Amino acid sequence: KAHGSLEDPPSRTYMCRFLEIDDPMCEQAWSAEPQALYDWMEVNLGDVAGRHLEQIPDGQLCAAGRDKYAAFDVPGNWPATVMAPDSDGLYNVQFYATAPHAAQYFRFYVSREGFDPLTQRLGWDDLELVFDSGDVPYTDLVANPHFPFRIALPEREGRAILYFVWQRSDSPEAFYGCSDVVLGDAPYE
Repeated sequence: KAHGSLEDPPSRTYMCRFLEIDDPMCEQAWSAEPQALYDWMEVNLGDVAGRHLEQIPDGQLCAAGRDKYAAFDVPGNWPATVMAPDSDGLYNVQFYATAPHAAQYFRFYVSREGFDPLTQRLGWDDLELVFDSGDVPYTDLVANPHFPFRIALPEREGRAILYFVWQRSDSPEAFYGCSDVVLGDAPYE
C-alpha cells in the first residue's frame, strides 16, 4: 500500500508527528485522534481515481474528507514554514514516499490571495494549481523516496496553504495534505 506526505514544507500531519508535537494546534490534533498522527502518511482515499472535487467536500481538504483526520481541517495558527525561492525563482518541495508507487501526477496548489488559514477552512475554490508533475515512474520514487520537486509560486507575501494531491497511476488511490507556509518577506507571526 502506498503512503506518503510532504516533508518540506512539512504537511500538518508530518509537522505534528515529528517536529512540533507540543504546538497548540498539534496538541488539539493529538487529543482529537492520536492514531491520525501515527498514520501521518495515510491521508488518502482508496477509490478516488482523479475525482477529488467530487469526493472531498469543501472545508475538509486537509483531512481528505476523513473523520480520522478532521482535526487537521481546523483553522488556526498551525506551525508554518518560511519558503524562499532560489535565484531562478523556483521553490524546493520534497515529498516523502514511505511506500512508493507510480504516480499519474503530483499536483501542488497554493491558497489564493485573500484566503486566511488562521480563520478559514480550505475549499477547492480557495486553491490555484501551481504545479503538475505528470507521470512519475515507480522506479524514480523507489530510487529516491525523498522525492524533490521544483515549483513556481505566486509572488506575494504572507501565510498560505500549500496543498498536494498524489494520484497513483497503478491504483485509484490518492493521497492529500496541507502544508502551512509563509511566502515572501512578510514577518512570520
